[in-house]
Amino acid sequence: MQNTPPAGITRRNALTVTGGVLAAATLAQVAPAFAAGEQAADAIVVGHGLAGLVATAELAAAGRKVLLLDQEPEASLGGQAFWSFGGLFFVDSAEQRLMGVKDSRELAWQDWLGTAGFDRGVADPAGQDHWAYKWAEAYVDFASGEKRSWLAGLGVQWFPIVGWAERGGGLADGHGNSVPRFHVTWGTGPAVVEPFEKKVRAARAEGRVTFKFRHRVDGLVTTGGAVTGVRGAVLEPSTAQRGKPSSRTVVGEFELRAPVVVVTSGGIGANHDLVRRNWPARLGTPPKSMITGVPAHVDGRMLAITEEAGGRIVNPDRMWHYTEGLRNYDPIWPGHGIRILPGPSSMWFDATGKRFGTPDIPGYDTLHTLKSITDTGYDYSWFVTTQKIIAKEFALSGSEQNPDLTEKNVWKLLSRIWQTPEPIEKFKKNGVDFVVAATLPELVRGMNKLTGDHLIALDGLQRQIEARDREIDNPYTKDVQVMGIRNALAYPGDTLSRTAPVHRILDSGAGPLIAVRLNILTRKTLGGLQTDLSGRVLNASGAPVPGLYAAGEVAGFGGGGVHGYRSLEGTFLGGCLFSGREAGRAAAAATGT
Repeated sequence: MQNTPPAGITRRNALTVTGGVLAAATLAQVAPAFAAGEQAADAIVVGHGLAGLVATAELAAAGRKVLLLDQEPEASLGGQAFWSFGGLFFVDSAEQRLMGVKDSRELAWQDWLGTAGFDRGVADPAGQDHWAYKWAEAYVDFASGEKRSWLAGLGVQWFPIVGWAERGGGLADGHGNSVPRFHVTWGTGPAVVEPFEKKVRAARAEGRVTFKFRHRVDGLVTTGGAVTGVRGAVLEPSTAQRGKPSSRTVVGEFELRAPVVVVTSGGIGANHDLVRRNWPARLGTPPKSMITGVPAHVDGRMLAITEEAGGRIVNPDRMWHYTEGLRNYDPIWPGHGIRILPGPSSMWFDATGKRFGTPDIPGYDTLHTLKSITDTGYDYSWFVTTQKIIAKEFALSGSEQNPDLTEKNVWKLLSRIWQTPEPIEKFKKNGVDFVVAATLPELVRGMNKLTGDHLIALDGLQRQIEARDREIDNPYTKDVQVMGIRNALAYPGDTLSRTAPVHRILDSGAGPLIAVRLNILTRKTLGGLQTDLSGRVLNASGAPVPGLYAAGEVAGFGGGGVHGYRSLEGTFLGGCLFSGREAGRAAAAATGT
């Protein structure tokens, strides 16, 4: 007779609880390391970003006492997630059905596998992709199951029009989202952080959580092969505003003990040296010039520190950087870049003025386009577009660049119908990467003046734009990008908010003409600490390091690389939520009496 779990107990929950019980048994063997009075808490969480807040909330809800440490001041509570657009990946959601989108767990899993390309020992328990694959399967189950209802129960809501990000543009079983799945949170990133911050602050008021801001972890304490605490430096108090760099002046030292430590310290995106050191040959030569999509404290320090304590880092060469970066005219952190989230209509050219081919189309295949750009020998590329296109199709990443959504201001949101969003106009006016002109010759002169490279020839650019424009005369075409525009216009969500009507680039009525220099923008680490489905960090032999857990970007959003080689978008925040929740619950079970 087949054994089935009781109603309400999923296979994943059972595995998590089982992992917690096994971890508890392991911890019991090292319990003598904790003499009376030495233990500062039941758990220590390193990193107060989204994954850290979720893990802390789960631990506190289970009655555990938690120390939440971060090297940044309280103003930066919530980490990178606060600055995000708030995009979340759901499968077969109410919003999708409203838009007429037919989605399923099977289709999402097909897309995930075609995108991830897991190929590093999936079936081998020692393989780099073994646990990543398991995490991916669990995450797709989560995204097509309880994820939306869980968040909705916490008060999170979403904009009803679902975005279609990372469209792939290849085969059905290849890279990309077959259907729109990018759900923008009403309130953007801050609204994703808010319910978990509230839970943690409430637990603090009840004495179950203690914040340790300005505590920089420099090492994990081990006793008898188990992680039993953290040590590091106390940094001077800082009044730095959220996202601004804070000082690294040391004013003291600390050592804190707990039977479990959960590492949720984020990735390496602000550490350009580390990005280049891990840059894979498959993405070409590392760019000499990049802009930064994350605050300066996203430095990757805890990866090496956790590795020194026995944790295994896998897939360090997998990363996710954007190709449509703008230099922020009003930066918050050093080298601050903002990404354009483009619709499908702008023409994309390399630095020399040669049009990219498929799948290097706006919004289709981020990493393929990144390789195409690095292959040119230059660190930038160009959009050539029109005012009509940017008014409808350009959105900027970041909560601060979307005041209508972030402030939940319906009037501002509706104003997008009749005018270009104000943040876009501000970048067009003040940003160093924009060239605006009434004619193509004037535009080319401005492009060459901006870069100083004088690589763009008017006749070559004009020939390519006119060739594309001729394809607009018929409802059918051989131009793949024009096909994609018409495919987008078949989706009501794109017609309403993300795709301009098909028109000629050189149509004077659609102007002025606009060229946008696009910089490479660092963002996410896809590899990281290898973890099992309970979030336990594994060592080089595949065994859990006693007392050590990890979640969020430092763990590759689960398993050391839940995305494989590429992301479907809307899955970074979700990966923090899911891995933080699983690690928090397992750590709570491991410290239960």
